[in-house]
Amino acid sequence: MASQQPAFADSAPSADPATPVDPAAGDGGRHRLPKQRSVSRGSTVLGVAAIAAVGAGGVAAAQGKSPVSIPVSVPDVLPQVVHAVAGSTAEQPPAAAPAAPLDAGESLLTRILAQAQAQRTAADTAVRETERKAAEEAAAKEAAAQRVREEAAKKKAEEEARRKAAEEAAAKAQAEQAAQLATSYGKPVTSYTPTAGFGESSSLWSSTHTGQDFAAPTGTPVMAIHSGTITSAGWAGSYGYRIVLTLDDGTELWYCHLSSMVKTGGKVTTGDVIGRVGATGNVTGPHLHLEVRPGGGGPVDPLPWLRDHGVSV
Repeated sequence: MASQQPAFADSAPSADPATPVDPAAGDGGRHRLPKQRSVSRGSTVLGVAAIAAVGAGGVAAAQGKSPVSIPVSVPDVLPQVVHAVAGSTAEQPPAAAPAAPLDAGESLLTRILAQAQAQRTAADTAVRETERKAAEEAAAKEAAAQRVREEAAKKKAEEEARRKAAEEAAAKAQAEQAAQLATSYGKPVTSYTPTAGFGESSSLWSSTHTGQDFAAPTGTPVMAIHSGTITSAGWAGSYGYRIVLTLDDGTELWYCHLSSMVKTGGKVTTGDVIGRVGATGNVTGPHLHLEVRPGGGGPVDPLPWLRDHGVSV
């Protein structure tokens, strides 16, 4: 009777359900195939990166130094770690690693510089806009001030023109009046009473009366009948104070018995006051004795002569 072997001597280990069996193997498919890697490569890489970062900090702390500042974040070093791990485990050569991103400090500096440049640009723009507005306001104020000055100058020029025009008009009117007066004749006194006439006889005169008397209060103005020149002024005996006015045609007009003489020489114009009524000389009361002597000769009747020159007395 054959001896029985222990059941466990020929029995193979129980197969791992998770381990695939090769049916072509000589051991009845009981040899195990290499187990496939089931650990996530990404997890492995991430763990390695984390360990490297922690290890670097721990070493620095153990040496009594300041903890090492990791210049880049885990995502920054992740491509390099992936490349290192994949190179030892992957059957295919890894793909070329992408270009390393900028350092975090450089990125921050770039952003800060960009922001600063943007702020400077905005500030410069604001300054230029402020200067432009200030220049426009200054130009507007200057233009307004210039308009005010121009208006003032224009108004002053207009006033000056009006003043000159008024002065010229007045001078012209005065010249016209003077020209008119030079050719006109007027009364010797404005308020009077005719008394003794030319040719009358009286014991007061050595002969007949040689002129026309105009009775008026003492001090009444005596005026030039026509334009001429005063050729004599002074005391004349029985005539009292006398003024002789010689006209351009040589006719002499005698103003006698004056209380005072206003003009004693020079040119006078029709209507100029040359003396005042009085009672000097051989008189009985204040009056003006007027004689008209054409060409400086003998006297003529003053009334017809005045009427011939447009003077009504």
